[in-house]
Amino acid sequence: MSQNAPSIDELTAQLLAFRDARDWRQFHSLKDLILSLNLEAAELLELTQWKPEHQFEEEAQQGPMQAKLQEECADVLLYLLLVAERAGIDILDAAAKKIETNNKKYPVDKSRGTATKYDKL
Repeated sequence: MSQNAPSIDELTAQLLAFRDARDWRQFHSLKDLILSLNLEAAELLELTQWKPEHQFEEEAQQGPMQAKLQEECADVLLYLLLVAERAGIDILDAAAKKIETNNKKYPVDKSRGTATKYDKL
């Protein structure tokens, strides 16, 4: 990560300033933000379409594909920040709590090396 990269709070503030300068909040209902997040996630998914896994892994590390991947990841993150802001969610706190929950659901001794869902461990 770049030393000059903004924090989540700074990035959210930049995003809200961008949105508000254009008077776009009126179009950002929670429902529409969630729909848009999923549309952007689908664009991210589309980058993998018809590519063997190993080919995609290689292309994702370089040149045009890495640039496309970076742009789509950014779009997903920005919409997620807008969803979290609109819903009053502290996204970093929510993520930390989810990791804690997953640690309990997937204990290392039962889940290491397996993709089995927690309720089947």
